[in-house]
Parts: sequence; C-alpha cells; structure tokens
Amino acid sequence: MPADRFRVDVEGRALELSNLDKVLYPAAGFTKGEVIDYYTRIAPVLLPHLRDRALTRIRFPNGVEGGSFFEKNAPAATPGWVRTETLPAPGSSKGRETIDYVVADDLPTLVWLANLAALELHTPQWRVGEHPDMMVVDLDPGAPAALRQCCQVALSMRDRLAEDGIDSYPKTSGKKGMQLCCPIAGTQSSDDVSAYAKRIAQELERAHPKIVVSKMAKNLRPGKVFIDWSQNNAAKTTVAPYSMRAQPVPSVSTPLTWDEVEAGAAGKRPASKPYTTEEVLKRVEKSGDLLAPVLDRGPELPAP
Repeated sequence: MPADRFRVDVEGRALELSNLDKVLYPAAGFTKGEVIDYYTRIAPVLLPHLRDRALTRIRFPNGVEGGSFFEKNAPAATPGWVRTETLPAPGSSKGRETIDYVVADDLPTLVWLANLAALELHTPQWRVGEHPDMMVVDLDPGAPAALRQCCQVALSMRDRLAEDGIDSYPKTSGKKGMQLCCPIAGTQSSDDVSAYAKRIAQELERAHPKIVVSKMAKNLRPGKVFIDWSQNNAAKTTVAPYSMRAQPVPSVSTPLTWDEVEAGAAGKRPASKPYTTEEVLKRVEKSGDLLAPVLDRGPELPAP
C-alpha cells in the first residue's frame, strides 16, 4: 500500500484513508486529516440531522482554493455497505429522472465522505419517502448588510412564527448569513411549506421595508436581508448543521441560542466572524446539540 494511504477500522467497516497531510484550507493550514478528525468528533450531534435524508455533497479535492463540484449521485466506487436510495430528481440539471443518493446514517459513511474531501454536506427538508418535517428560512444579507442585520431579521421572524405556534431554532450558515429551522408535522407538501414561508416573508417585508426583501431579484438586495422562502422547494437543499464550509478558515454552520442572536443583532458575536471547527466542538461539549429540538415533529403550518 502507498505510504500516503492507511487502512482503518471504523465501527467494523474497513476504510482506506489517503493524503491525510494534504492541506485543504491553505490560509489556515488545515489538512484533510483534520477534516476527518472534525467529522469523526462531531458525528454524535451531526448524524441525527443527516439520518434518513438524501445527501448532496460539495467536494473540494484540491482544497477550498481549488475547484469544487456538487455531487448528488453515489460515486462509482461507493462501498456496498453505504446506504443509497434511488429517488426522483426534481430540477436535475442533467435531465435525470432519478438519482442514487447517499444517505449518511452512520460514522463509517461520514468518514468515507470526509476522505473524499466532501467538505460541505447539504440536506433537503424531508426524510426519504416523507413530506417535509422541517421548514427552513434562509436569511441572506446583501452588502453592506451582514450577519448583524440577519440577526435583527431573525428576531422579527421568530416572533412572527411564534404567533402561529411555530418554534424556530437559529444557526449560522457558516458563511455570511443564517437560517432558522422550524420543526413541523410532516403532513404537508413542499409547495404548502414554501407558500407559508413566502407569505410570512412578504408580511415582514411590508412591516420592515428598509431591511427586509422577499423577492429574489438581486438588484433589490443591497443593504437588506433577503428572506429566501424558496429553500423549502422539493429541489432545494440547505447546509446541514455542523457541516464545514468552504471559507478561508475551516468555518462551520453553527447552531446558536436566541441570546446569541440578540447579541449579534447588537453587533456582538456571532456578527463578527464565523465559528471554526475547534470552537464548535467546544460549544457542543459545553451545551450539547442546540438544534436537537428540530429532530422532533412540530405542528402543522396554518392554512392561508
């Protein structure tokens, strides 16, 4: 076996890891071995958010400064023990009717993906074979608006959703924005969920026109926060909590407390810079999974 390849046993599965010293985050000197180590250590809180969900990966074989590609289909060399599900492919850019998705239900699959430099992990709002059990509201700031403004809009969104009995749980995107994750009943279609999210986004736009925009046109976004209600479309995915992101530093999509969002709205962290892998591991050690409540079913969304 080449010197840069290592055989390991992960929960009874034989894996071959390679190029562990390869730097994937050049500005931080962060290697593929460190990526695998992070995903191994974060697995207890990450895997429940991936379980039973068709996984889209963004791979960076030459690091975050090299090329990348989206991968939905299971690679040709996928081990036989990796769970795959053949599912319809709405909105496929390649005209496919179905895709053989990877489903990351266990640690060996997660380590195998990390070894493929699948830095970013994205999931839909539904489990395989079911209706959406989560509504996601994506808050995307248009410069000069930033995460601070996202936090301000998140507070307004939280209060409005609460009027309808909908709980929301915040996380950073790991880049410039954030998302609110809302557990729902899993009895309504993605069209119904999108329509509700759009209606609430339009309400907030009318109430806060100087900071909120609900339309997708990019020329309307400078200085405002776009509430992307379309994340609930059946063809869309959202970065999973605890997933790494392709930024200069090894940043992570990080669950927050509402106290932290209020601090961010006032210009304190998390409005300054993204959380890194090591910081997130420490946060989880201290507070556990702040997004654990979204794993339980919530209420039905109100009809128009």
